[in-house]
Amino acid sequence: MSEFIKGMDISTLIEEEACGAKYYDHGEEGDLLEILSRYGANYVRLRLWNDPYDEEGNPYGAGTNDLPKLLSLAKRAKDRGMKILLDFHYSDFWADPGKQNVPKAWRGMNEEQLEQAVYDYTVKVMREMESHGVLPDMVQPGNEITNGLLWPLGRKPAFDAIARFVNAGIRGVRAVKPDTEIMVHLDNGGFNEMYVEWFTEFMKRCEPFEIIGHSYYPFWHGSLEGLSANMEDMARRFGKKIIVAEVSMGFSMEDYRRYEGGDASELMGMATRPELVKDLAYPMTPKGQADFMQDVMQRIRAVEGGSGFFYWEPGWIPVPGCGWATEAALRYTGEKGPGGNEWANQALFDYEGNALPALEVIRDF
Repeated sequence: MSEFIKGMDISTLIEEEACGAKYYDHGEEGDLLEILSRYGANYVRLRLWNDPYDEEGNPYGAGTNDLPKLLSLAKRAKDRGMKILLDFHYSDFWADPGKQNVPKAWRGMNEEQLEQAVYDYTVKVMREMESHGVLPDMVQPGNEITNGLLWPLGRKPAFDAIARFVNAGIRGVRAVKPDTEIMVHLDNGGFNEMYVEWFTEFMKRCEPFEIIGHSYYPFWHGSLEGLSANMEDMARRFGKKIIVAEVSMGFSMEDYRRYEGGDASELMGMATRPELVKDLAYPMTPKGQADFMQDVMQRIRAVEGGSGFFYWEPGWIPVPGCGWATEAALRYTGEKGPGGNEWANQALFDYEGNALPALEVIRDF
């Protein structure tokens, strides 16, 4: 039996540290990766944006996850003996079911040109990682591609184009490291009907891949029972490994804007608004967070092929200057700001950076 993946997405870490974040385990300050490793984390997930800067070189924030930052974080993880999941967004900033923007450098390309661009870029990144001795163990070509990627050409229901772009990424990975495990990742992990439709269409067109990845956030994606049923159906129906590629749970509903500095009214609030959490199976408390993680891990392990999870941004604690989008990013996306930290009450560290009880549950599972 292969090792159960206890993964952590630490993509904002370099920016967190630069903005003054500090992490503590029982009162003793330590490196985030060292602490997570102590609590059983054996994998990190690292996102990659093509060019997260505006024309003047202003960063987009939220980690500003370019290739140099990827290489730096990957080296730190490998030095701790951790494996790496590389998360290609194939975009200059956040890619998710609500937005899949073509990178600035690829604008105006037709379908065939985009396919080639995805392949070439994937090979280039993999070669760069190879030259630094940090090749990933697992790769996802696209992030939460429920509604496709590289819009508008790759927007669902254009499954021919979707598969073409994802397959180009898969081939690019295999060209450099043929034995890399490939994950295809959707959001809304409790929505079985959507998963069945999506993967039925994709499987008619796809290059070989190993893993179906789910995002599951209890305040958005339905019940835990729904997650279990969908994971089981996907494993049985398609014969793939199952990983919850993104998961989190809150430990507090206390406002944390004062920790971010500046005028609190200028910062966005938490993603988990009160109306979203009132029906959750577990309360938004440190114990509720720990109990939730115990439940999720048991449900993953109960699935044939259930291989583990990646906790989404356990170290994204509130510090001045580390939010989800800078002014440059908001100009690029056209979204409304401001872009403060919306995730701090779902980290695995409290607002002061102290390790929370959920980490012990993860360690002991």
